[in-house]
Amino acid sequence: MKTRITELLGIRYPIVQGGMQWVGRAELAAAVSNAGGLGIVTALTQPTPDDLRNEIARTRTLTDKPFGVNLTILPAVKPPPYAEYVQAIIDSGIKIVETAGNSPKDFIEALKRHDVKIVHKCTSVRHALSAERNGVDAVSVDGFECAGHPGEDDVPGLVLLPIAARKLRIPIIASGGIADGRGMAAALALGAEGVNMGTRFCVTQEAPIHPNIKQALVDATERDTKLMFRTMRNTARVFRNAISEEVVATENRPGGCEFEEVRPLVAGARGRAALESGEVQNGVVSAGQCIGLIDDIPTCAELIERMVRECREHLDRARSWMD
Repeated sequence: MKTRITELLGIRYPIVQGGMQWVGRAELAAAVSNAGGLGIVTALTQPTPDDLRNEIARTRTLTDKPFGVNLTILPAVKPPPYAEYVQAIIDSGIKIVETAGNSPKDFIEALKRHDVKIVHKCTSVRHALSAERNGVDAVSVDGFECAGHPGEDDVPGLVLLPIAARKLRIPIIASGGIADGRGMAAALALGAEGVNMGTRFCVTQEAPIHPNIKQALVDATERDTKLMFRTMRNTARVFRNAISEEVVATENRPGGCEFEEVRPLVAGARGRAALESGEVQNGVVSAGQCIGLIDDIPTCAELIERMVRECREHLDRARSWMD
């Protein structure tokens, strides 16, 4: 397959692994890249910039194909040393960065100076246009179906993607709600030139997640996600379990709640422990509505080859109706 995304990123297929906290490690990133997609190592999963350097080096022992690094930039009382993580990315010779959260404009000049391609993840067209003006090379447009933070506009991909394709000059990657070749074909028809998948790559053999969590996602339906933090205007889509049910119930109490009241439930360390131990009900597990499309746990290579085959079949099927 050949699109502006495959050309820009130097990959065989326009399939990008999402940069997922606690999940985007060397084994998964390398497996995706070896299968012809773009694997992503998640910077802030690593406790320090030096740990990120080590993880990048470890990934290089597992693949000689292109892979990138995700850097999610979020406001915080005590933010991580973002500039130091950027320097670790540059020092390690990484040539593809996926940014998310706040605008990456403070780091674009330094990254560009070292020929790093920047893909910025957005949840709205206005933010995508801003990223384009700031000089990113591509945008990943995240629809409301996605896992994690879908923004506050609640616009699904079926509407968001064609609007973005109409207004942007740089290439678009479709993100949110995609888990198979049918979704990939739809994304390409809507104007995207690649797809980004997080939840689907969580449910693969190489994902560093306990088998119990993977099986829970396989068994789930498209109705088994919850939207937390709606009342705080920091919406997050996660798997429906005891923790997310309790958070939403606390938010919906008369008078609402403050974040500090739910902090122990949603702590990152607790979520990481759940992913590693397999205690499905004991931590936040990020998941998109595409869990309704997931019914097996393949290797990354099996998943990508199947998706590409299905994508071609569905595009050919749609074309056949025009004869």
